[in-house]
This record gives sequence, structure tokens and C-alpha cells, in this order.
Amino acid sequence: MADIQYYGTGRRKTATARVYLRPGTGEIRVNRKTFDEYFPNQALRMVIRQPLTLTDTASKFDIVVNVAGGGPAGQAGALRHGITRALMVFNSDLRPALKDAGLVTRDPRQKERKKYGQKGARKRFQFSKR
Repeated sequence: MADIQYYGTGRRKTATARVYLRPGTGEIRVNRKTFDEYFPNQALRMVIRQPLTLTDTASKFDIVVNVAGGGPAGQAGALRHGITRALMVFNSDLRPALKDAGLVTRDPRQKERKKYGQKGARKRFQFSKR
């Protein structure tokens, strides 16, 4: 019983989260730190807990996460996506509720590349007529 775990990989921007759900009391550990220590921002913590509160599984699992790449917002999005995928491995009946909330789809938005001869992706150098 102790070796049962459910795995999900979540991605957002350039962040990747490997999420393991294990039966437990609701403790979340991110990169060997406590959840509140790794994500001090209340809004990001709320984003991450969305799939758990939606499916009423917040106190059923201990969650162990390895997350790399990106910044805090990208990592939070990746973690949410990973938790959603792991919950669907646990119980595929949860998929319609998660899908309706828009949590199943990976956010495809990426940073646009800088173009040559320009200052950035869209910004141009100042135009001078003379």
C-alpha cells in the first residue's frame, strides 16, 4: 500500500514539474522544501491548489514535486498541470470536471524569439527620415 503513487508531468512556459501523488494527509513538498517556503506568493499557491479543491482530494494525498526551469509563475502553472494529470491517472472519472475548468489543456504560450536587426521580438529601432 505504501508504494502506490500516481505520476504526472506538467509544463508551462519553460518550466517542467514532475508530480508524484501518494496517499497521505495533504502535505506538499516542492524541491525538498515546504510548499509555503517555496511559493511565498498566496496567489500562486491558490493556482496550484485549484485541481485539488475542484476534485475534493486536497487532504487525500501527499504531493512530492520536482520542478525546474522558468520563474515562479511558470513553475506554478506547470505544477498545476502536473497535479491535474496525476489526478487523472488516479481516477479517470475526474477528467470531465478538470476539463470544464480548463486545467487539462497545456498552456501553449511561449516567449516570442528576438528577430535579427531589431531590438526585440516586436520592438523596432527608432525610425529616422533624415
